[in-house]
Amino acid sequence: MVVAYFDCFSGIAGDMILGALIDLGVSEQFLKKELKKLPLSGYNIAVKHVESHHIHAVDVTVTIQKEQCERNLLDITALLEESKLSPTIIKRCKGIFQRLAHAESKVHNISVDEVHFHEVGAVDSIIDIVGSVIGVEKLDIEKIYCSPLPLGHGFVTCAHGILPLPAPATVELLKGVPVYSVDRTQELVTPTGAAIITTLTTDYGEMPRMRIQKIGYGNGKISSEYPSLLRVFLGEETPQGRKKVLGNPHLTKK
Repeated sequence: MVVAYFDCFSGIAGDMILGALIDLGVSEQFLKKELKKLPLSGYNIAVKHVESHHIHAVDVTVTIQKEQCERNLLDITALLEESKLSPTIIKRCKGIFQRLAHAESKVHNISVDEVHFHEVGAVDSIIDIVGSVIGVEKLDIEKIYCSPLPLGHGFVTCAHGILPLPAPATVELLKGVPVYSVDRTQELVTPTGAAIITTLTTDYGEMPRMRIQKIGYGNGKISSEYPSLLRVFLGEETPQGRKKVLGNPHLTKK
């Protein structure tokens, strides 16, 4: 069985996931070709090979070329259903956006239909989410494991104003997920990153017993004395399985 272990020693964000998957073997050309199946325009994807603390990584940046409208869950659902993506990819993407919408509605005490995603509904986040699901399918990953997630502190400015870190929507998404605090005044786990990993992950905790075949690094945008990287191990799970399994509470509810 092909498995992936997400080693989130410096957090996780949508662009970091995309970068790591490309570093694992998802070609830039294939990714862009698949993303064109979305009825979405006015953006550009730049993929660069960079070094962070002398470690090679892939950096992905999405830039907006024209003004975009705000989108709610219904808009994004329609966007996915109108696409030519595979049914599996569409279903997984819907699940991620639904979790985001429910988290935002809980935090702001409004109905899911009233949620306008702002940053989350922006084109770059749509590309991060859909691109990540495309990459997971392309690599034939059957199961995803994830390390406990580090949370920084401080404040972040967004469409809702100045919010504490971790952002309220991020915390809502991380209910039931193993986390720990670190002394860094930075947003280490973004709402997009939290939504992707908590939707796709099977279990949390230590690395499974696996035969590592590839290791991918996705570059983050945080400037720090620490490497701003997401490390993903790809390989075959061994018959012995895992020593410790914490599970994903969000999967058990489905």
